[in-house]
Amino acid sequence: MKKLFTALVVILISSLSLVFSEGQRLKEVVKILENITWLGHDCFKIKGEKLIYTDPFQIKKGDPADIILITHEHYDHCSPQDVKKIQKPSTVIVATPDCAKKLSGNIKTVNPGDKITVEGISIEAVPAYNTNKQFHTKGNNWVGYIFTVMGQRVYIAGDTDYIKEMEGLKTDIALLPVSGIYVMTADEAAKAALAIKPKLAIPMHYGAIAGSEKDAKRFKELLEGKVDVEILKQQ
Repeated sequence: MKKLFTALVVILISSLSLVFSEGQRLKEVVKILENITWLGHDCFKIKGEKLIYTDPFQIKKGDPADIILITHEHYDHCSPQDVKKIQKPSTVIVATPDCAKKLSGNIKTVNPGDKITVEGISIEAVPAYNTNKQFHTKGNNWVGYIFTVMGQRVYIAGDTDYIKEMEGLKTDIALLPVSGIYVMTADEAAKAALAIKPKLAIPMHYGAIAGSEKDAKRFKELLEGKVDVEILKQQ
């Protein structure tokens, strides 16, 4: 009986520790959410240890970036004129090799699977490609990124369908395209979110080239009670 009681106490303490840990993790995710601004399409401005932008496109002149992440060379993701609006002499641009040809400054090129550290920020390049269309073929070696901000792993998927590589990703916040046509539909993005299991998912890639807020709302509805979703207002 004493051994059983001891075992139950250990299980209870372990369970409480897990609940506390998960609660703390959620608080940290909420905290970083306050520092994420959606500027439209796939462009986010993320404040943390460094100021990071992703795929700047059709943006206004803004706070100078420490790091700019570019997923692939399509004009609505690799836009030299928009990069210049937030680029300073020390800005580091992380991009695929085909993007580097269009840009100037301090550029670090990556391919899927590469891991680098820039200004103290851990950055992983992960695969991004279409499976049922030919806009973003796997052979292009285009990417999404997982980068760590304020202790949280943020995943921006890039232009992609739901791919098998997503199932092994470890991330706290997932930025997922939902517009369909060139990328995942809202339904496919919901399946991706269920496979990735982030603490929070944020829909993107709608309202500019393809898709609308209806796609973002559909994405959220499909994940109700399964994955927390935050639809950001474009700034």
